[in-house]
Amino acid sequence: MNLHEKVLEALKSVYDPELNINVVDLGLIYNVEVTESADVTITMTLTTPGCPLHDSITSGVRYSVEGIEETNKVEVNLVWVPAWSPEKMTPEGLKLLGR
Repeated sequence: MNLHEKVLEALKSVYDPELNINVVDLGLIYNVEVTESADVTITMTLTTPGCPLHDSITSGVRYSVEGIEETNKVEVNLVWVPAWSPEKMTPEGLKLLGR
């Protein structure tokens, strides 16, 4: 498993507490960039801009990736464009919602 795959696996351990779906299957992770020096930049969003769990979710994302031994610097960029919508969810995430 390469580092990019390990990062995605680690991110699956971070759940949106309101929906009880991990951030990957929920479609909140827009991009994961891993450099040759093992720096990781994650571009993500939240389901709503006013999400009261903003700090909890973004901190969970950062900590889950920092827990991978091979990673160096981890940066989380929170963006609002494009806005999240249920269409961004994976088939597994949609199943968890009963769709």
